[in-house]
Amino acid sequence: MAFLLHNLSPPHALLQLQSKDKPTSSIQSCSISSPLALTNKPISSVTKLDSPPSQVGQINQASPGDQKQQNDDFYVNLGLAVRTLREDMPSLFTKDLNYNIYRDDITFVDPLNKFTGIDKYKLIFWAVRFHGKILFRDISLEILRIWQPSENVILIRWNLRGVPRVPWEAKGEFQGTSRYKLDRTGKIYEHKVDNLAFNFPQQLRPAASVLDLVAASASPNPTFLWSPADSYSSSWLHLYRAVRETLDNESFSLVAQDCLVSCS
Repeated sequence: MAFLLHNLSPPHALLQLQSKDKPTSSIQSCSISSPLALTNKPISSVTKLDSPPSQVGQINQASPGDQKQQNDDFYVNLGLAVRTLREDMPSLFTKDLNYNIYRDDITFVDPLNKFTGIDKYKLIFWAVRFHGKILFRDISLEILRIWQPSENVILIRWNLRGVPRVPWEAKGEFQGTSRYKLDRTGKIYEHKVDNLAFNFPQQLRPAASVLDLVAASASPNPTFLWSPADSYSSSWLHLYRAVRETLDNESFSLVAQDCLVSCS
C-alpha cells in the first residue's frame, strides 16, 4: 500500500498543478478573447436606431400642438380685427383708431402713394380727421359690406359722404374698397385702398377722377370744371392734398404727432 500510495502521489500533485494552471489559462483566455470580441463585434443596427425614432416621435408629437396654438392665435386675432374695423371705420372722422390689430411695419397703399410704418399710418388718419373737420361741415363713412375673399384677406366696401363748408360746393360722395392683408398671427400688415367710384352732383361734372386730377394736373390747385368759363377748387381735392402734404412735411408731422391726442 505504501508503494501504491507513493506511486500515486506524483500524479496527484500533477493534478493539483494542472488544476492551478486551468484557472490561470481560463482567465488569460478571457482577458485575451474579451477585447477581441468587443473590438470585432458589429454594433447592432437595432441598437443604433432605437434612440432616433424616439426623438422623431417627440418632435412629431410637439408639432401638432404648436400648429394648433398658432391657428388658434390667428383666428382669435382675425376675429378681433374684423370687429375692430367694423367699429372703427364708421367713426373714422370723430375718434382715433384702435391700432392693436396692426403690425408696426404696416404699409398703406393707395393709387398714388405708399407709406410704411405705424407712425405714418397713425398720421394719415389724424390728418384725415383734422382736415376733414376744417373742409367739411359734415363728413362720414358708411360700411357697405365686409367679407373675406381668402383666409388672410379682409375686404371692406365703404361709402364716403361729405358736405363742404364753402357755399358753392354741393354735397358729394364716393365709394372705395379697403383691402387688409393679415400675417400668420392674424395681424394686419397691409392696407390698400382701391376701386374708387365717384358719385358727384349732376351740376358738378369732374373732368376726371380726384386721383387723376391730383396726379396729372400741373397746377398747384387742381380743379373741377364748374362751367367752361369758371372753375373752383374741390374740397375733396383739398382734403386729399392736405393729407399727402402732412405726410411729406416732416416739420408739420412732428407738430401733428404732438397733437394726436389733443386735436383728435
